[in-house]
Amino acid sequence: QVQLVESGGGFVEAGGSLRLSCAASDYTFSTYGMGWFRQAPGKEREWVATMIWSDGSTYYADSVKGRFTISKDNAKNAVYLQMNSLKPEDTAVYYCAVRRYSGGLWRRDEYEYWGKGTLVTVSS
Repeated sequence: QVQLVESGGGFVEAGGSLRLSCAASDYTFSTYGMGWFRQAPGKEREWVATMIWSDGSTYYADSVKGRFTISKDNAKNAVYLQMNSLKPEDTAVYYCAVRRYSGGLWRRDEYEYWGKGTLVTVSS
């Protein structure tokens, strides 16, 4: 059973930074990509960023482009999300997810495995 464990969430003032981590374990299949999604209270879960495992290509939602950076550590099977210039509207539970195949990177139904999330709260 694949396990994804997020960490690094917390409380930060607007303009601050946080770094989220996601460690993946107990899987043997090839990973096409790992991504980050977030879900704010009362809203649907939305795509934030994805990294393609083979070549390190990165893709971002417009709302975070230029502020967030996704990166990986192959040896640790880990993916990170550096979040800078945080805004109150970034407040959400952040989830990492794994996908085995290419397709619509923003489509959450194409990610097969999910972590339980880590809460990020940004105060104004």
